[in-house]
Amino acid sequence: SALGAQTDHAGRVFVTPGTAALVNIVLPDSGHLQEEEAEYASQHGFSRHRPPRPLYTENDARSCLTQLCPVDFNARTEIASGVNLTFQRAGHILGAASAHLELDNGETIVFSGDLGRSQHPLLLPPAAIGAADTVVVESTYGNRSHGDADPVEALADAIRRTAARGGTVIIPSFAVDRTEVLLFHLRQLMADERVPNLPVYVDSPMALAALAVYREAVARRSAELRPEVLAGNLDPFDIGTLTEVRDVEESKKLHGNRFPSIIISASGMATGGRVLHHLANRLPDNRNAVLLAGFQAAGTRGRRLADGERQIKLLGRYVPVKAEIVNLPALSVHADRDEIVQWLGTATREPATTFVVHGESEACESLRDAIETSLEWTAVVPDYLERVRLD
Repeated sequence: SALGAQTDHAGRVFVTPGTAALVNIVLPDSGHLQEEEAEYASQHGFSRHRPPRPLYTENDARSCLTQLCPVDFNARTEIASGVNLTFQRAGHILGAASAHLELDNGETIVFSGDLGRSQHPLLLPPAAIGAADTVVVESTYGNRSHGDADPVEALADAIRRTAARGGTVIIPSFAVDRTEVLLFHLRQLMADERVPNLPVYVDSPMALAALAVYREAVARRSAELRPEVLAGNLDPFDIGTLTEVRDVEESKKLHGNRFPSIIISASGMATGGRVLHHLANRLPDNRNAVLLAGFQAAGTRGRRLADGERQIKLLGRYVPVKAEIVNLPALSVHADRDEIVQWLGTATREPATTFVVHGESEACESLRDAIETSLEWTAVVPDYLERVRLD
């Protein structure tokens, strides 16, 4: 294989096969979107930069793809002299992994990566940690609990309300996994007649490409997927009402639709992408609804909508927020504080130190406190650029 032939690993990016498939879609598309947004900002003169430039281009992204080095789950692989890597299932999105590093001095370090929920509707839960001397754990939802309320029923309620008043449901969605999870829930809700069989539009080329990867995983019966997702021969993402919107002109045509429907479009925090145009078109109408189906980071339009702002700047203009805003963070497939602590508890021995990272300050500190209280471990929120010894 390419990995076996590679003697000098400098510049290589080790990933699971599922991640490799998705990165080949997401990274070039991200560069393309940034180019489009820079061009749009240049045409309409609303950027603070002269001229507006993308952070990276589609070509920049494509040039990186040859550096991807796929490694299967549970395959122990030497990635540098004296450093061996094993990926284990993290259950967050297809291909998501926790990274276990074994050093030549005998130390084992586990990086959680983004952890999924034990009840992810499509994927199996995260694998147990096993033995670890040091754990580096994410804390995106480190200060939150998803609670016991059924988020799918809340989703159904919002759809029923919006359809009854003749409105459109806009769902800003992450292109990878969140779109598939939403489509899976919508298919089940429509099949069970819990919501009307509305037209569903996925308006994101990147999301549609990712959907093809998930469908391929279903077709080959991936070991990452739950058995119930693989049961039968039906498409788990479409009951027959799905329209895949691929080009810009098709996207623009959706603006004229004035009948109950559901539009799923990237990006998930409304920071860019085609969803901005749908929000600009639909937010001023109180018949419509915007469903925020997951974590909304501070400073994003999604967070400002969740916090109740009554006007949002979109595409260089301020738009009044008259549509119903429904915040459903529990629809996230991201592990919450209790689920992260539960995953940490699968370690077969107490790590010397657990470092809490990848979260807002309050989330990091809350998770640290929960680890100290529940597990009685040494937990630390490290400082930026802090160094620690691993011997």
